[in-house]
Amino acid sequence: MSKIVVFGAGGRAGRRAVAEAVSRGHQVTAVVRDPAGYEGLTGDGVTLVAGDVTRADSVAAVAAGHDAAINAAARLDVPAEEFYVGAAHALLDGLARAGVGRLVVVGIGTLLETAPGVRVLDAPGFPDEARSFSLGHAAELDVLRAAETGIDWLMVTPPPTMLDDEAPRTGRYRTGGEQVLPGGEETGLLSYADLAVALVDEIENPKHHRTQVAVAP
Repeated sequence: MSKIVVFGAGGRAGRRAVAEAVSRGHQVTAVVRDPAGYEGLTGDGVTLVAGDVTRADSVAAVAAGHDAAINAAARLDVPAEEFYVGAAHALLDGLARAGVGRLVVVGIGTLLETAPGVRVLDAPGFPDEARSFSLGHAAELDVLRAAETGIDWLMVTPPPTMLDDEAPRTGRYRTGGEQVLPGGEETGLLSYADLAVALVDEIENPKHHRTQVAVAP
């Protein structure tokens, strides 16, 4: 059994990560900005706390005593680059202070490549409104890659499609490198439930280190 702290535990990916970790017998600290309204996250094996993923002192405080961290936090009311860069710096600093050695981050599929050096977000006609959000995640990944840190971080990136919030957990997924994994209609959409499986698998049995990996159904 591990103690896992999940940032952004109130979102679709975060809630699934909490549920997946608890189902495997781990103790989970679910971090949200304001616990009011998130009472549904509480239960056996889960402690709900307030925290700010963009402040290193807050990260250090809530992460103390844990073995690993998952970051599924997102903000749409703050410029994406400001939020994701701030979170990356705060996580690396705060988790190091707390002695947490493993960080698994949820990425965004538009960072994956369709050809060497060509990301989905680089395609002609890529929507401007989605571009800034994607570039925020790209800046986050740049911070992680450039960091001189003892934190064993990993960005787990789903396909550049909508994820299925209703599909049940199958426990099956494919992993790749930094390219969009090939697939067709027969593979369907990746579910949030199976994304959570991939996140927790990388905590229980770390296979990828200091890189971005694609996951797909």
